Amino acid sequence: MGNLLGRKKSHNLSAPAEGSITMVDDATMRKLEAGFKKLQDATDCKSLVKKYLTKEVFDSLKNKKTSFGSTLLDVIQSGVENLDSGVGVYAPDAEAYTVFADLFDPIIEDYHGGFKKTDKHPAKDFGDVNKVGNVDPEGEYVISTRVRCGRSMQGYPFNPCLTEAQYKEMQDKVSGTLNNMEGELKGKYYPLAGMTKDVQQKLIDDHFLFKEGDRFLQAANACRFWPTGRGIYHNDNKTFLVWCNEEDHLRIISMQKGGDLGQVYRRLVTAANDIEKRVPFSHHDRLGFLTFCPTNLGTTIRASVHIKVPKLAADKAKLEEVAAKYNLQVRGTRGEHTEAEGGVYDISNKRRMGLTEYEAVKEMHDGILELIKIEKSL
Repeated sequence: MGNLLGRKKSHNLSAPAEGSITMVDDATMRKLEAGFKKLQDATDCKSLVKKYLTKEVFDSLKNKKTSFGSTLLDVIQSGVENLDSGVGVYAPDAEAYTVFADLFDPIIEDYHGGFKKTDKHPAKDFGDVNKVGNVDPEGEYVISTRVRCGRSMQGYPFNPCLTEAQYKEMQDKVSGTLNNMEGELKGKYYPLAGMTKDVQQKLIDDHFLFKEGDRFLQAANACRFWPTGRGIYHNDNKTFLVWCNEEDHLRIISMQKGGDLGQVYRRLVTAANDIEKRVPFSHHDRLGFLTFCPTNLGTTIRASVHIKVPKLAADKAKLEEVAAKYNLQVRGTRGEHTEAEGGVYDISNKRRMGLTEYEAVKEMHDGILELIKIEKSL
């Protein structure tokens, strides 16, 4: 990527990137050819990158670069390294979604339930936040509720292309903004670099601290200069949290015990609007808010509950069927690919594109009400 790493510019992503005609160097091309062959030969690999990186697509993209110097190798290297990936691609910078559209578009359509390359994600709309209520007022089923969104700061590439100086600069901007928050959102920013053992232990006990990236992020080159420029902010009540430069530039998280989704959502909306006034976010006309991983594009919203439905849990097929009807994703409480513990599931909205923020949260809200109704009737 040479000296292009430090280059910053504001992006008009609807136009093709000017840098997309450059030839990539021999070493990168050799790695690309080897990576493509490895994907082709991997008979048990079920990732979306294997499915959509055809010879034709590969040949049309292998020589392209974004103005940040990102190549197709940056896009696919995590999926090449981890053949058990579900998706297998990351966007090294915001422009990559345009330059490497021939690969990203079909993957996005597949993952986001038919969001086609001719479709346009609607404008941001948090809706009437007072219309979202408590999904479990008696407190019998829902243990906790969480809504999060991802944001990228305008004018900066994503992890693989960030310089150490940029990580520091971004953290200064973010911590300066967050440390000025008021009211319920008031709290403190804790940088990971130089963090004392006590603070670290306290954040681990609260389940707030993120660790250095998993193997998928490591392979995507997302963990360079760790822990520089990374940190965590939380409010005094521990119901509002921001991660800085973990996977995305910002992860904004609102959460609390019980089922008051309305309260959790309102807090998130207030915070996201507040931060955006001071830190402009990367946004794309067609794809919505831009993130490092294409699974989080669009609204970037993931609204979830930890819910105890022991009777439904005994009939996993029924649970999955109801969840699918409302486009919900069912996971174990320890995240993706884990089993439920004691009949407790993590249930969230799956769709993030082609609908508004309000609609994404409402879909989850209605689905949870339905699950509770069925649980009660069993």
